[in-house]
Amino acid sequence: MPDEADWMEPIDEEILDVLQAPENFTPDHVAEQGVCRAPRAAYRCRELTKRGLLKKQMTGVYEITDRGERVLEGELDPTTLETDEE
Repeated sequence: MPDEADWMEPIDEEILDVLQAPENFTPDHVAEQGVCRAPRAAYRCRELTKRGLLKKQMTGVYEITDRGERVLEGELDPTTLETDEE
C-alpha cells in the first residue's frame, strides 16, 4: 500500500485484505482472521466506507469497492481520499 493517510490505521489494509475474499463480508470475519476484535473492525469498516473503500450492503455487511482494491494494489494513494462529509 502507498503512503498511509493520517486517517488510516495499521489494521485498515488487513481489513481490506480480509474483505477482498468473496466469503468474507462482516466485521466478524475480520475478527475470525485475527486482525482485531469485531467491534473495532465494525468501526474501521464504517471509516473505510466513508472514504469509499468499502460499500455497506446492509447493517454489518460490507463489500470492498474498486477504489478499495485499487488502494490495496497501490494504484490509488489513500492520502488523496476525502470523506463523503468533506
